[in-house]
Amino acid sequence: LSLGEAKNLPTYPGPNKMRDCYCTVNLDQEEVFRTKIVEKSLCPFYGEDFYCEIPRTFRHLSFYIFDRDVFRRDSIIGKVAIQKEDLQKYHNRDTWFQLQHVDADSEVQGKVHLELRLSEVITDTGVVCHKLATRVLECQGLPIVNGQCDPYATVTLAGPSRQSEAKKTKVKKKTNNPHFDEVFYFEVTRPSSYNKKSHFDIEDVDEVDKMEIRVDLWNASNLKFGDEFLGELRLPLKFLRQSSSYEAWYFLQPRDNGNKSLKPDDLGSLRLNVVYTEDHVFSSDYYSPLRDLLLKSADVEPVSASAAHILGEVCREKQEAAIPLVRLFLHYGRIVPFISAIANAEVKRTQDPNTIFRGNSLTSKCIDETMKLAGMHYLQVTLKPIIDEICQVHKPCEIDPVKLKDGENLENNRENLRQYVDRIFTVITKSGVSCPTVMCDIFFSLRESAAKRFQGDPDVRYTAVSSFIFLRFFAPAILSPNLFQLTPHHPDPQTSRTLTLISKTIQTLGSLSKSKSANFKESYMATFYDYFNEQKYADAVKNFLDLISSSGRRDHKSIEQPILLKEGFMIKRAQGRKRFGMKNFKKRWFRLTNHEFTYQKSKGDHPLCSIPIENILAVERLEEESFKMKNMFQVIQPERRVLYIQANNCVEAKDWIDILTKVSQCNKKRLTVYHPSAYLNGHWLCCKATADNTPGCTPCTGGLPANIQLDIDGDRETERIYSLFNLYMPKLEKMQEACGSKSVYDGPEEEEYSTFIIDDPKETYKTLKLIIEGVGTLEQEHAQYKRDKFKKTKYGSQEHPIGDKSFQTYIRQQSEISAHSI
Repeated sequence: LSLGEAKNLPTYPGPNKMRDCYCTVNLDQEEVFRTKIVEKSLCPFYGEDFYCEIPRTFRHLSFYIFDRDVFRRDSIIGKVAIQKEDLQKYHNRDTWFQLQHVDADSEVQGKVHLELRLSEVITDTGVVCHKLATRVLECQGLPIVNGQCDPYATVTLAGPSRQSEAKKTKVKKKTNNPHFDEVFYFEVTRPSSYNKKSHFDIEDVDEVDKMEIRVDLWNASNLKFGDEFLGELRLPLKFLRQSSSYEAWYFLQPRDNGNKSLKPDDLGSLRLNVVYTEDHVFSSDYYSPLRDLLLKSADVEPVSASAAHILGEVCREKQEAAIPLVRLFLHYGRIVPFISAIANAEVKRTQDPNTIFRGNSLTSKCIDETMKLAGMHYLQVTLKPIIDEICQVHKPCEIDPVKLKDGENLENNRENLRQYVDRIFTVITKSGVSCPTVMCDIFFSLRESAAKRFQGDPDVRYTAVSSFIFLRFFAPAILSPNLFQLTPHHPDPQTSRTLTLISKTIQTLGSLSKSKSANFKESYMATFYDYFNEQKYADAVKNFLDLISSSGRRDHKSIEQPILLKEGFMIKRAQGRKRFGMKNFKKRWFRLTNHEFTYQKSKGDHPLCSIPIENILAVERLEEESFKMKNMFQVIQPERRVLYIQANNCVEAKDWIDILTKVSQCNKKRLTVYHPSAYLNGHWLCCKATADNTPGCTPCTGGLPANIQLDIDGDRETERIYSLFNLYMPKLEKMQEACGSKSVYDGPEEEEYSTFIIDDPKETYKTLKLIIEGVGTLEQEHAQYKRDKFKKTKYGSQEHPIGDKSFQTYIRQQSEISAHSI
């Protein structure tokens, strides 16, 4: 997601009229991300990007704009809610959305399981009447209101001429998945004289048809405002005439007045760019032909005839192809030969050494992506401490005389900026030994290719490497630290300006061009750069580039320092280390490095508890029933000691579980079984065993790759590549035509074919034929799977409750397909 900006928010009623706003991203109503607060603005600019794997099903992706209030609860200005089915409409397009009003009636999520039974009852006097039994079984996924959910249901039978009193279930405390299993009886028709034929008396039939059963869900609130509405369901009784009993799951709906909206444009609007992908992944064997074809790419001569290179040719954006290709090749350990092959081919096509790797080619995008994946921790070690300091200290560093604020001194600002540049430059050029091996192997290959192609240029061996490590790795990370996970949010305008000036200087220092001052359009930058026009800076850059691009460098693993992997506030339950201590819940700051997992009272404090990584024997989810708390997981240690932790939301819980599992994957004593619930009141809630040292009752999950940096699923990446080939099938066919045209006719090529790089038409044609065959086979498998699933799926089941729009769309598509095939 890219959260751009909001425009024309309503003015604050006070004299100032401005607001301090932030925006949240929610899956249904669960907040998974929050932007920084932009102060004193009605058109706040956020400029923040957020990426996440979605660990559960959802109906809406929602964005709420809040106005911060120091004294009271922050107030909601408005929201944008996009239905899951509509996400494709806005895929990868900057779109302005009108903000909508938020009221309790429209904030609905979750589903309810009901059973209805209409029966004829003969009374003692031989008179017939009709009774309706309504059984409320359970609900799932109700919203959590103000941090709690104590739900109950009311059931009402209503008709044109009467309405029964509401019957109410018991309140279920602290759960948003309540099990009620309560039955309520209603008299539907008045007693009439009994005759064997009647199922209904004639005058009652119309009456029954007009009746409906209504189920409302409420959160029992202890506030004076009354209970909060969670959703409702209205079912007409006429559908019970076909069969007297009916059981199904239903999505809860907003109340009738839930859609009342004021003037649509009085709340302002929000600019968003959403990229949502959903891949349906088969088991590994389905992908073998396409995967083998892709992994052979590095060995194909010429490389332009390989499947991976062809993907880069047909995709609209090279980035689209680079992301899954890099992940696939990294997973199978083939990234270095593949990048070496495509880089070598690109170097051969380059005429001028000054333009080497400057375009947005498949090579440069693949190397960017590899650096982003493999170099994330390298950036954390080198840049994070200084960037944190720059963001916190706010030293003035503006050196443009025009932009100088009152009371600022140009010389002082220059000195502040010079110190920052010097420190960042030193930390980068001294970090060669920490550079990840895979990056060094790629840089070695780039250096060799460039030096061989341009033998008369002694500097090209450096510029080939610096154009990546400085221009496309360190400089962008300094400029936008939030995109490289160095800061949680986009920095404020003053810090952003400081980082821009540092990034420009570091980029120029790393580029090793001859006349540096001429590189700057701005005279104040040229003046500032004079500080760094000494030979020692150029020497330091060359030594650094030599070290990271030499094949026989020292092994950095022997000098391994702690790498911070993740940190943040969570809530933990006391582990019972003190004999008489209370087992209560407390908020703590957690830190995970590749050496230990610790928590302390707040950031920067001394750790209260430290768990060495080798003592983490398993990390698993904890059932909600244990403490009636969501998003909980457990870290299991030796002697059955367990640390129970609650994360802030489902995305964060998944992130913590994944990274803790990865970092402890190689522990020799890892458990194979665990208890999914807690040990409370003398027994395990899951298996009811009474001894606290009883071995687990459920197999452990896990089996992730041991490499901390990369959690990649090769089959999923191959599925993504299949989807791209399928999407660009017309281009693949056009490329086949181009091969045919080239091998038969040697004259000037047609305009529509000139966009493709085809060095060997015969080889390229062979590969294209194999790709099209492989994609066709997978397409048939997907279609067959959908048909089988369609036959088995029942509308009204727990997976597809009644009211599921995506399933209704799917049914419509399937019926069109089957009608078409008939």
